Amino acid sequence: MTIAAPRLPRLTHRVRKWADGWTRIGTQAQFYAKTLRSVVDVFIHYKTELLRLIAQMGLGTGALAVVGGTVVIVAFLTITTGALASVIGYAEFSDVGVEALTGFASAYFNVRLAAPLTASIALAATIGAGATAQLGAMRINEEIDALEVMGIRSIAYLASTRLVAGVIVVVPLYCVAVLSAFVAARLCTILIYGQSSGVYDHYFNTFLYPMSLIWSFLLALSMAVVIMLVHTYYGYTATGGPAGVGEAVGRAVRTSLVTSGLLTVLLSLAIYGQSGGFNFSG
Repeated sequence: MTIAAPRLPRLTHRVRKWADGWTRIGTQAQFYAKTLRSVVDVFIHYKTELLRLIAQMGLGTGALAVVGGTVVIVAFLTITTGALASVIGYAEFSDVGVEALTGFASAYFNVRLAAPLTASIALAATIGAGATAQLGAMRINEEIDALEVMGIRSIAYLASTRLVAGVIVVVPLYCVAVLSAFVAARLCTILIYGQSSGVYDHYFNTFLYPMSLIWSFLLALSMAVVIMLVHTYYGYTATGGPAGVGEAVGRAVRTSLVTSGLLTVLLSLAIYGQSGGFNFSG
């Protein structure tokens, strides 16, 4: 009796934590459904707020605007990943005597993995984190409650507008990301390693499938939707004062990065399969 007695409170605590976890999942799913359902209201009632958020997300505000906004950050990150794809690809291919295939590495890895993942990290760290901080500050200052008292649908005005703005902004941002990765890989291979531009362009154009670019854009749009949904939820439900807002931003960034990585793996397997959709022939 003295050994078995302490086990019941521990079991009850575990069951309660398990039930609370499922409750949080249900609450998040309900918020995501309301946010997606309210997208229509954005184009009907909140067009001005949507335009303001698009300008803010694209060009940035405050210290972020000084360096050129999210566009410069995304371009810089993808330049580094494109250069890394070139460096690693040339080193690995040169070990087996086929360094001419470095253009293939850029066309394959940048489109399918490097550019989408890098763009998702930039979106989560800039646009997503900013949205969480803004909504969290409004929540602890009771501004969201004031909007609801005024008869404004807070989820549509705050969450759905940011979701639509994030999806719209990600289109030019991802164009900049892909082009930056391509240019960085080409310049690194030609200028640093001295490979002929004709050889690089031949294998790059051979293995760059237009359909892969389209799928890559759709993947970026899907990740933008997921990232904005996660960040708006954590900001909308933030509690605990300024410290709670910081904690909400950290949790949102962690959740969105894990979710976007998992989404990239699952969608890549669904789109390209295990073979990758290409064949070498000599």
